[in-house]
Amino acid sequence: MRTKYNPLATIIIANYNNEVYLKKCLESVLYQQYKKIEVIVVDDCSSDNSLNILNKYKNYITIIKNKKKTKYGSYNQINAYQLGFKKSKGKIIFFLDSDDHFSKKKITTVVNFFKNKNINIIFDLPIYDFKNKKMKKKFKQKLFIVSSWPRFSPQSCITLRRSYAKEVFKVSKIKKFNTIWFDFRIAIYTFLKFKKITILKKYLTYYRQNPNSASKQFKTFSKNWWIRRSEAHDYFSYISEKFKIKDPLSVDKLITKFFNYVFYLK
Repeated sequence: MRTKYNPLATIIIANYNNEVYLKKCLESVLYQQYKKIEVIVVDDCSSDNSLNILNKYKNYITIIKNKKKTKYGSYNQINAYQLGFKKSKGKIIFFLDSDDHFSKKKITTVVNFFKNKNINIIFDLPIYDFKNKKMKKKFKQKLFIVSSWPRFSPQSCITLRRSYAKEVFKVSKIKKFNTIWFDFRIAIYTFLKFKKITILKKYLTYYRQNPNSASKQFKTFSKNWWIRRSEAHDYFSYISEKFKIKDPLSVDKLITKFFNYVFYLK
């Protein structure tokens, strides 16, 4: 008789000053269709009412208070998720930023795909939740002549097998490239390792761009945006070198380096 695939799923939630969204985030996980879960919330020195909200759910979640904080949001996010991972026991690891939330069937749907032992990581698709308007944008992959890396989903849409998560944390903990966030690091490492990114074309995660988030300082085509994009190409080159892969010269990379040289770094 075939055994039902029913592994423990860990959801690691990273929170910093998201009291407004935290209840919805937590309840979207606790009321999942899939019941074999553990929920770990890492609070990153919040100064709002987050801890009071978390304590209301203390019988259902594990709360970790991160006492070490750097001036770089990217490092803080990685550290928070790693703290949660060290405490976790699940075979399948879900990441969730606390201003986002899951659809009710997300964990059931995603876990079913991990029945395939060749799958180590999956990116599902986001439902954009901006100003009370929910949008599903059609997913279309980029051309590699134009871009060096493929299109991928944000942090809360990423799920990994435990063994692969260990590997990802090792390379992502590098104290370099401080404008490069965890989702990009995971996606680039995965793309260069497996020569592809597995996109589950199902809209399972509600993604919100918090108006107070650090990403707001990188408005498209602003100075910070171009500088970060240049660092993204540097990160891609860095990981390519680790895999001994030739770093492709794309249109995007040429334009990015030109803008940085002429306008910002000259």
